[in-house]
This record gives sequence, structure tokens and C-alpha cells, in this order.
Amino acid sequence: MVLNFIKNTVLLFVITLLSCGSNTTSNSITNKTPEPPKDNAIKKEIIVGANQTETYLALLKNKRVGIVANQTSVIFSAKNTQFLADPKTGKKTFKKYSYKNTHLVDSLKTLNIDIKKVFAPEHGFRGKADAGELVKDGIDTKTGLPIISLYGKNKKPYPEQLENLDVVIFDIQDVGARFYTYISTLHYVMEACAEQNIPLLILDRPNPNGHYIDGPILEPKHKSFVGMHPIPVVHGMTIGEYAKMINGQKWLKNGIQCQIKIIPVKHYTRDMPYSLLIKPSPNLPNDTAINLYPSLCFFEGTNLSAGRGTDLQFQIYGSPYLDKTLNDFRFTPQPNAGAKHPKHEGKVCYGKNLSTIKPLQILDLHHLIEAYNSTHNKAVFFNAFFTKLAGTKRLQQQIEQGYTAREIRKTWLKDLGNFEIMRQKYLIYK
Repeated sequence: MVLNFIKNTVLLFVITLLSCGSNTTSNSITNKTPEPPKDNAIKKEIIVGANQTETYLALLKNKRVGIVANQTSVIFSAKNTQFLADPKTGKKTFKKYSYKNTHLVDSLKTLNIDIKKVFAPEHGFRGKADAGELVKDGIDTKTGLPIISLYGKNKKPYPEQLENLDVVIFDIQDVGARFYTYISTLHYVMEACAEQNIPLLILDRPNPNGHYIDGPILEPKHKSFVGMHPIPVVHGMTIGEYAKMINGQKWLKNGIQCQIKIIPVKHYTRDMPYSLLIKPSPNLPNDTAINLYPSLCFFEGTNLSAGRGTDLQFQIYGSPYLDKTLNDFRFTPQPNAGAKHPKHEGKVCYGKNLSTIKPLQILDLHHLIEAYNSTHNKAVFFNAFFTKLAGTKRLQQQIEQGYTAREIRKTWLKDLGNFEIMRQKYLIYK
């Protein structure tokens, strides 16, 4: 997403911490340099659910609490503005904003909330595990709290893991794509809480891809942990709104419903540009990657790399098998913090660099189709994971049959229209 502070003046999270936990500085992960807002253009700032401690602390007092959290589960505090001096004029010019934050777990412990355990989704509590890598149970070295993995042996909390809890908090930053597994974790946490009659407190956060809906609707026979519900690839909802839909559509086992309490984001509308200050997962390093992710994640179901093992994850694509004359960008994936063994490790890949394109407002299939058409051996272009990501076999068939992106999108329109109508009753934000 591109920050446009002059036009939209969407600043983030200015609220003073009630805790005295240790602070760390978090710089915006955007790779764009925003301009400072004009004083007469400043509007009310977005305040995420976690920052509204005055709203939910009373719900936690004298309660035994579990928290579903990762590295994005923070309370933001003071905003810092950094300036640079022009070497010629000496005039200070705006550089960037940064924010201090304290992890929600640390803050609540400082406020004497009785936290019993932490539940960790894909990538782990501190967000360092590779995509698809099993996350193990453990102990948080900072707080001494037990960490229960929801991306290991079980993706749903066991009854015994909830038996000493009075309330569970869910606070994770999502990016609005069906195959981003945090909403699948949400489903299983809601189901487990409903079965044990434990209320779920959801601290809502904006959706950086919340301004549109697009893509094929998942067919139930292709349900998996990267797609559990009959929704499009880009659903345009926040975690709080999505939880309401899960309940309302009775998608939990046996149609049970979870008792949820949502702390909405203040001063947020879904058409606001929103820049994440903390990487939501290891391979989404900036706003451009987050914006491209719904479109480029399809390459995970092909023999192409989407940039894992580089510093341009989900901003480039390529493989050793594409036509070199049609794909002039080259990169060589190597092990890094986000990919211990990336696809095509150590091999030169030929493809495209999309890191400087304008932000997408749609699910863009042009690059996928172009890559398919320029690959040497089309018979091995797709793998079985592609259908799980697409939620249907039809998309692969359409590409193989030579459909254009426009022709494919036309086949989604009726289902997208029906979904948008259904979605309306669960929306919290305009």
C-alpha cells in the first residue's frame, strides 16, 4: 500500500501505554518515503483495538486469560518524527515516522492481568518460523508463560488447554487473503472456545487489503487450512468482521456459535491506505509485498519462486525454466531468515521484478498467465498445491485453455456479487 499522508492523513496508533513494560522502536515497514501531513489536513488517527485498554481491561480483571498472539500483537505508543537537514540550505525535511510499541502480553502482565498461556499461530509467537514450518510448544523466555502451538500437532486448542481459562484474547494482524492462515486459526479458536463456553475477545486491526474483494470462491471439496470457507481469495474484511461472518454463516462444527466481543478500530474506513509497522510474517517485508501477496501467492502452487530466499519476497517471481529472452530479471534464492530452504535454492531464476509497480486494486492474474505462457515445460508448471490456493480446479483449467485474465475474471463476477451481498451484514466499518 502507498502511504499518502497529505490526502488521507492516516496516522497510526497514538495512545499512551498504561503499562511500564520495556519498549522497542518499530519503524514502518513501508519501502516508500511518505510526506509529512499538513496541519490543516490532519484527521482523527486510527486507534487499533489493542490500544484501547480502557475499553477492555475491565473484561479481564480477576479472569484467567489466554492470548492468541504473534509479533504483531502490540500496543503502540508515542510517535516519533525523524527529519533530515538539506546539506545546501540547512532546512530540515521530513524523513519518516516511527512508533514505539510494547507487546500486548507484556503490557497486560504489567497491568496485573492473570495471563495463563499464549497460543501461537503459523510462524510462531515471535514470528520467525518459515511458512509451513511446524511450530513447537515451548516457554516464552521473557515472561515464562507456556506457549501452545496452533501450527504443529494440532491447529485447534484441546479442551484441556482451555480448561483453566475464563476468557481468550485474539489479537493478530491479518492481510486479507483467504490463504493467509491466521483466519483459519481464528476459526479453530472460535470453535474450541464455543465448545468450552469460553468467550473470545477480539482486538481488531485494519486490513491493508480491505479496499476490494476479488478472486474465485472456494469450493467446499477443496477446503484446507489455506482455505476453509466459501469466500473469494481477497475478502475485504478485518478479523473482527470475519469472526462475525464465521458465526453468522454457522461455519463452526455442528453450527455452534462462539461468544465474541470485538473491540473495533477507531476512526477507520476500509478505503483508507494502511501501512503495517510490523511484518505480519517473515516473507511480507513491506507494503508492496503485502499488496502483491494475494496475486503472487499463486506462484507457490507452481514451479516458480515468488522471491523467498531474497530480500524482495512477493515482489518478484521467476524460475530456471522461464524463457530468458522474455524474462530479463534474474535472481538466485539463498537461505535467509524467512526461508531456510527456498525453492530453486542456489539456482539462477529468470522472471520479473514488480517491486516498483503501482499498488494493485484487483487480484492480478496477468503475471501468472504470462509466466505459464513463457515456461518451457507447461506440463510441470502447476503442482497440487495450486488448487488448494485457488480453492477450485477451474482456475488452472482456464489458464491451460488459454483464457485471458479479463475472461477469467468475468467468470467470478456472479459469485463475487453474491458474496458481497452476504458480507454486508457482518461489516463493522464503512
